Amino acid sequence: MTLAGICAEAQNVSVSKARFQKGDDMNWAKPETDDAGWNTIDMTQNWDDQGYAINNGYGWYRVHLTIPSSLLKGASQEKFVIFDFPKADDADECYLNGKLIGKTGGMPGDKGGYKSAWSTVRSYPVDVKTGGIQWDKDNVIAIRVYNGGEPGGLFDRPLSIRVPSSLDGLTVNFTDVNDGNAHCDIVLGNTYPVVQSGRPIFFDRETGTVLFRQSKKIGIKKDKPVTVSIPYDKKKVCVLTANYTDSKTGKAITKTLPLKYILTPAAPASPRFNGVPLFGVRPGSPVIFRFPVSGERPMKFTSADLPAGLSLKEADGVLGGKIDQAGDYTFTVTAENAQGKASQQFTLKVGDRMMALTPPMGWNSWNCWALSVSQEKVMSSAQALIDKGLADYGYCYMNIDDGWEAPKRNADGTIAVNEKFPSMKALGDWLHERGLKFGIYSSPGDYTCGGYLGSIDHEQQDAESYNSWGIDYLKYDWCGYGRAHAKEKDKGVASYVRPYLLMQKFLRDQPRDIFYSLCQYGMANVWEWGRFVDANSWRTTGDITDTWRSMYDIGFRKQAGLAGYAAPGHWNDPDMLIVGKVGWSSSLRDSRLTPDEQYTHITLWTLLASNMLIGCDIAQMDEFTVALLCNHEVNLVNQDILGKQADRTTKDGDIEVWSRPLSDGSQAIGIFNVGTEDINVDLGKYISTSLTIRDLWRQRDLTPAEFRCTIPTHGCRLLKVR
Repeated sequence: MTLAGICAEAQNVSVSKARFQKGDDMNWAKPETDDAGWNTIDMTQNWDDQGYAINNGYGWYRVHLTIPSSLLKGASQEKFVIFDFPKADDADECYLNGKLIGKTGGMPGDKGGYKSAWSTVRSYPVDVKTGGIQWDKDNVIAIRVYNGGEPGGLFDRPLSIRVPSSLDGLTVNFTDVNDGNAHCDIVLGNTYPVVQSGRPIFFDRETGTVLFRQSKKIGIKKDKPVTVSIPYDKKKVCVLTANYTDSKTGKAITKTLPLKYILTPAAPASPRFNGVPLFGVRPGSPVIFRFPVSGERPMKFTSADLPAGLSLKEADGVLGGKIDQAGDYTFTVTAENAQGKASQQFTLKVGDRMMALTPPMGWNSWNCWALSVSQEKVMSSAQALIDKGLADYGYCYMNIDDGWEAPKRNADGTIAVNEKFPSMKALGDWLHERGLKFGIYSSPGDYTCGGYLGSIDHEQQDAESYNSWGIDYLKYDWCGYGRAHAKEKDKGVASYVRPYLLMQKFLRDQPRDIFYSLCQYGMANVWEWGRFVDANSWRTTGDITDTWRSMYDIGFRKQAGLAGYAAPGHWNDPDMLIVGKVGWSSSLRDSRLTPDEQYTHITLWTLLASNMLIGCDIAQMDEFTVALLCNHEVNLVNQDILGKQADRTTKDGDIEVWSRPLSDGSQAIGIFNVGTEDINVDLGKYISTSLTIRDLWRQRDLTPAEFRCTIPTHGCRLLKVR
């Protein structure tokens, strides 16, 4: 039956309406509180949407509900029920007849202080006998919610009470382990106070091979997980399926995990140049370039025809110096080690419009460290970039995002750094000595996104400080400028251009090249005017997160049609890379993208001629992620000197084809499966099979027998056709 927002079914009771009161009084948790005069509110929508503006404050919900004992009839277990609450923006405490049954997030008065948990699902088990339920009588459920910033209140789903199956509490979690021997740890957990007993089977879904079969029953108690370790070969594309059958009920739970796999062949021990033979600077600007060469170390770099004004460090191939006269300077660099030698004819282009001839490759601190970034973390990340070989593939920018600024400027108005950064000048010198470039972050507003000082009214001083520190890259984030913009009468395109044009002048007045990265989330179609404020790149969308939905929306949906606005020196930027260990804090975790989705992410960003800025903790980067980022044939597509961005050329159901022309006359083509099922594809439908088709990830030409292939869900093929 349905009455006043209450729905009762055989083993489920749900309610969407509650009584509501602004404010905070712990007496409101008590069942005897008189709430007859409270307002009615919908728990599936934020309170802002219902006319309640409560920021940095509390609101209480109260529900009167009869819980029928018939819920337990026919249930597979009768020990506990689950109260599924709506999500709460931002923190909540839930009471049943005056008894606290669950809490998520932190209130301002808590020991740990306020902590938002707005996206967390709230499901609390309650003991049938001792949990405080009044069976077949009126129960009062009271929910205390604190909101730290709009929107606020309960949302997403109704309150429901259900009797779960004992198997519902079983969790199956996979962890890809890299400790020298690749294996996957499968953790069987139990969140319910009912012992599970069953036999797990693990098999490879693609081949049907049984990888592990448990002969004896495994008993899994509440909060006492059992771990089973399964070895596998990372060079094979494996999908692991775990099947656990409960011996008492016969019910089964199945979970599937695509395992990490490596397509990139190992680099030879002899030297190999992995970058394009081109770099550009303005006349008189410092040259900072590290030749990206893989191979066994030690390695010796030499050049017999190095132009005057330049120097080449023999041990690590760092090119330095400066040239005052515009022109093209071509010379040959040789790298030699015990296994052999290789040479590259290289051109340094010196001119007023020679910055960023290819998209930047490097690292940004935000996606891993967020506001906890420090000088020590930047230096350790830079060293890891070198030690793990990423610098050998062209990654060179080390960019500090938000969180470096002091609370106040110096007495003369210059920007000051906080205690986490003892010396920006020393950090810049340390990076430059290793051939790496130094990036920094600010905002044209009064404050940055993280609440640190912005550059408004101090643009010239900040640009001069950046020059004195040796800054090579500025990410200039709109954020706090929104407050100044809101006060302007003019909301046309010019109002979005002004703050960026102002900083452009002061950056270009400096005697060094500073890559100018606009971060204003695509407002006012920035791709149409970004190059006219001399920006080297511009963000086209909001921030990316490590989910398929975010990556698909930003990469596939919002980049289509933007190819014509990108060119050498000026690039569309769909945001940083979300592979490896990320977390936007000191608590890092593996990217939530599947391995197939990570290949798609790097493939699409490569085709889009995007900025390739790593967002993870480089020091914790595993073999899979290094191989993903260090495939020289893939990277050379991103860095192709023709500078033509890919666009979508075909949309065939769930198959999308994106392609771009390359400087050698060939085409780079990505074929993507954006659907939820694996698709068997005939490549001849999208590519002429009379041409040579090269698989860039595997670095080999395809045979006719390979023209028909399976592209997994959210997976891809990256091909070069010539």
